[in-house]
Amino acid sequence: MISRIDLRGDALPEGAALRDLLPRAEFDVEAALEKVRPVCEDVRHRGAAAVIEWGEKFGDGRPAHLRVPAAELERALSTLDPEVRAALEESIRRARLVHREQRRADVTTQVVPGGTVTEKWVPVERVGLYVPGGRSVYPSSVVMNVVPAQEAGVEGIAVASPAQAEFDGLPHPTILAACALLGVDEVYAAGGAQAVAMFAYGTVSEDEPEGCRPVNLVTGPGNIYVAAAKRLLKGRVGIDAEAGPTEIAILADAGADPVHLAADLISQAEHDPMAASVLVTDSAELAEATEAELRVQAAATRHRAERVLPALAGRQSAIVLVRDLDAGLTVVNAYGAEHLEIQTADAAALAARVRNAGAIFVGPWAPVSLGDYCAGSNHVLPTGGCACHSSGLSVQSFLRGIHIVDYSRDALAEVAHHVVTLAEAEDLPAHGAAVKARFEWKVPQA
Repeated sequence: MISRIDLRGDALPEGAALRDLLPRAEFDVEAALEKVRPVCEDVRHRGAAAVIEWGEKFGDGRPAHLRVPAAELERALSTLDPEVRAALEESIRRARLVHREQRRADVTTQVVPGGTVTEKWVPVERVGLYVPGGRSVYPSSVVMNVVPAQEAGVEGIAVASPAQAEFDGLPHPTILAACALLGVDEVYAAGGAQAVAMFAYGTVSEDEPEGCRPVNLVTGPGNIYVAAAKRLLKGRVGIDAEAGPTEIAILADAGADPVHLAADLISQAEHDPMAASVLVTDSAELAEATEAELRVQAAATRHRAERVLPALAGRQSAIVLVRDLDAGLTVVNAYGAEHLEIQTADAAALAARVRNAGAIFVGPWAPVSLGDYCAGSNHVLPTGGCACHSSGLSVQSFLRGIHIVDYSRDALAEVAHHVVTLAEAEDLPAHGAAVKARFEWKVPQA
């Protein structure tokens, strides 16, 4: 069902040596690059026609129009199940509460009299937000991408989600309804690497003057080909991250409820056969009870055969036994999970000591599922151990800090000799000359 890793020996290894002992999905983005390169090049040269043709080749539906007509967005919202609409509205409300507080204020620092530096925060002008549409439907990902972009003040927001054959070449109607609820009217029936290329290069041409205009930034999770396209096109367009398979790690002690733990591990396993479910505990009894409960619950879940059982049995999932909770903390910090639950007697105190996690869920009443939908937090998070250096999606993802330098003549004069000295030290005399030219110093001739 799920493998065991016993780390209860003398001392845990450090750094990379410890990370190498921990389970992780194989996710070779580099190998996928050569598969997405011709797709992206084709979109670059042929635009919308290439986006549509590659989508159809990869099993998506064939849309009548790449851009979803406004009437279809309105129809999707008008026919949305009222309970789903209410849940989405509450998810949006809570996400706005959290993300609105993230916007940074401009700060001006007086360095010397007459000399200031201001850090001004400016939103990205135009973004492309990718929403997956493969094994599952993710209107929650519309919320998690759109809300921070809107709260950052982004003016141009475009959403892409794969065309679905069963919906006449349109994205899933719940995706369209979520876009309509958020006031996003620029939506494209495009998925995979071709959608990322569409955002990067645009599809505007003489034949399609109303096509997708290029964006400055692409965000949102996707499969390995979406991640590879992001890597390939990074530089042409900004990206948030190369999202890999989803992960949950749980740090638990003997007092945790194995029913809860098994349910939470399965909740991530049902995403994908490559999803990672990891339990770290100092209790062998809890490990046994949780594994027994996994068997019971997995047998009853809907996606057990094609997703849950392969994910739990895969090399990316395991129950990790540790000597004590301090060792457990070392392990979860080395792992750097996308989602980390702390289910211990002193959960809040342990959570405060975590350095590496995309998001931390404290105690038995904060499961990852809450964060996926209605906690107010963002669920677009770093995977594959990237939480040691990267953050989840937030308002800051859509802002750029610009320094504004404002110095008077006297303020420059006071520091001019230091500028000249440093310029000479770096063998860049013209840098110093640019300061000397403003005063009565003689500018050296070549």
